[in-house]
Amino acid sequence: MRGLGRLAAILLVLALGACAPMVQHALTPAAGFEGPRLEEHAFVSFDGARLGITHWDPAAGEPWAVVVGVHGFNDYANAFHLAAPYWARQGIATWAYDQRGFGRSPDRGVYGGDKLMTEDLRTFIALVHARFPHALVAVAGESMGGAVVIETFASDHPPPADRLILLSPAVWGWSSEPLAYRVSLWLTAHVAGPQVITPPRFVTRHLSASDNIDELIAMGKDPLMIWGSRFDTLYGLVGTMQKGWAETRRLRGKVLYLMGAHDQIIPRRPHLQAADRLRPGARTAFYADGWHLLMRDKQGPLVWKDIAAFIRDPAAPLPSGAPPIPGAPDAKAAPAEIAPAPTSAGPAR
Repeated sequence: MRGLGRLAAILLVLALGACAPMVQHALTPAAGFEGPRLEEHAFVSFDGARLGITHWDPAAGEPWAVVVGVHGFNDYANAFHLAAPYWARQGIATWAYDQRGFGRSPDRGVYGGDKLMTEDLRTFIALVHARFPHALVAVAGESMGGAVVIETFASDHPPPADRLILLSPAVWGWSSEPLAYRVSLWLTAHVAGPQVITPPRFVTRHLSASDNIDELIAMGKDPLMIWGSRFDTLYGLVGTMQKGWAETRRLRGKVLYLMGAHDQIIPRRPHLQAADRLRPGARTAFYADGWHLLMRDKQGPLVWKDIAAFIRDPAAPLPSGAPPIPGAPDAKAAPAEIAPAPTSAGPAR
């Protein structure tokens, strides 16, 4: 009984000291705010927040398609720096921005929150449509960015886009995590939310996001990457991942879900569950040599080519020949149900 009393006292102290995990809030636009816009190095969002931006354009002429790039957790627009030059040579522009709390955007390290991050994506897509009115728009989200894409397009008011591409989407939400993880993260986020935690070395030694060691080293030296996270930011991330895991069934249109067999960041089970909930007609690809950062892996060029081919014609076979994700709708469908590539060289709407 004495032990139970001590535990109750500790829990009471924790409850009294608890506070809501911090997330960013929309800004009050300055006087004279002229609305959202794209600048050379910044995306001015709906509330006047200036988010970092990087874009890669074809060397000549207008692009026939534009990839809207949405990066992953603690990353920034540079996530697309290997794939985007290849796409540019195919006539595809890539416009990527730093989500709130990451890269060159304000309040680094403080989670943007689902409401702001999804509204930023809606705003960015609208601006890209206005900048390139005759181009196909493909929205590509990697990891956390994939979860943000899912949440945005599974909403009651999805923005207009011609293709959705989910690269190792972060779908490891509350429903998929062990009880001990859930309890400890809830407590730390509410009691010590601003405290920053860095993954211990024994974890990083046995956990890798890619087999491309040179790229991982370069990421480690990049000052715009974040390598420690606040407890309340991790709490917010898991909430976003939960929505990504639960809402793939609401995605409509032309969807491509990509997964690597060696993904050590998102466990296989929630990946398979999320892919299984896709609507019939969605495409998937399972890369035997793929890791979490599919665009940066050693076999990354296969992924770049598959994405370019899907943008051009979402029904055509993928150049890599990667099979569908086990259990996904296209894995259950008969091969004859997947249309052959058209003979026309133009992109399919």
